[in-house]
Amino acid sequence: MVFWLWVIAAILSFVLVLLVIKIFLLRRSALRLKEGLAYRLEHETNTLLDIPSRDGAMRDLASCLNSQLILLREERWRFQQGDQALREAVTHISHDLRTPLTAIYGYLDLLETTDDLPEIRRYLWQIRGRAEAMTDLTEELFRYLILPSEHDLIFRDTDLGRVLEDTLLSFYGAFHQKNIQPEIHLPDSRVIRSLDSSCLNRILGNIVSNVLKYSDGDLIVTLDADGNMTFCNHAAALDAVQVGKLFDRFYTVENADHATGLGLSIAKTLTKRLHGSIEAQYQQGCLVITLCFP
Repeated sequence: MVFWLWVIAAILSFVLVLLVIKIFLLRRSALRLKEGLAYRLEHETNTLLDIPSRDGAMRDLASCLNSQLILLREERWRFQQGDQALREAVTHISHDLRTPLTAIYGYLDLLETTDDLPEIRRYLWQIRGRAEAMTDLTEELFRYLILPSEHDLIFRDTDLGRVLEDTLLSFYGAFHQKNIQPEIHLPDSRVIRSLDSSCLNRILGNIVSNVLKYSDGDLIVTLDADGNMTFCNHAAALDAVQVGKLFDRFYTVENADHATGLGLSIAKTLTKRLHGSIEAQYQQGCLVITLCFP
């Protein structure tokens, strides 16, 4: 009887030792996870958590934490990219607002030094032009900030040809002022697509506004049965490098009149949300913008 008691006591002691060791290893693994997680939250590192323990539960915990670290790293990267983009946007906005403001102050100083009526009128005309440029910039920035999300869009059957004609007609006065007579080519049959009409109007309006900035006096607009719209105009002031940057946010060509650098960027963003594509090319002295809704 005593013998079996000693055997049971020995077994219990052995089990107790194993439990103590197990608890020690689990505590060490937990501590290592804690320290590793704290370090990775405070420092930029691509390494993941690793523990020497073979315990399934602890390794599952480490795996879950690593998954969260990967998500956190991606969110941090997106935040940094957004922060950098915001800094660049603020820099561009500050520059674009400072330039006309500086000119306005300069012309105001000149007004104080002259009594010549023609000169006064010329200075006032320059001030008005700079003020209009600032108005265009602030309005375009406001429109950019309130771009509708995909959840806000209302997709309905839309006649591309009709919307295109209405857009060109709305710019009749601007075309006449620039001595531009658009040449329009439409297919015999209607081209219907499920789109948000307000977004499409804005896209087409921004493209035509871009044409008015850079056209040498012509415009050929073509819509085919596959939903491809092409806007082609001679633009001697541009080159292939500049055309490649036209969709970049805040990019403007130096000789562009009242350009904000947001119009085509907005058009590209909205086109993507309508599941279409837009691109610009420079071919034989012509700016060719292609808008496609397949």
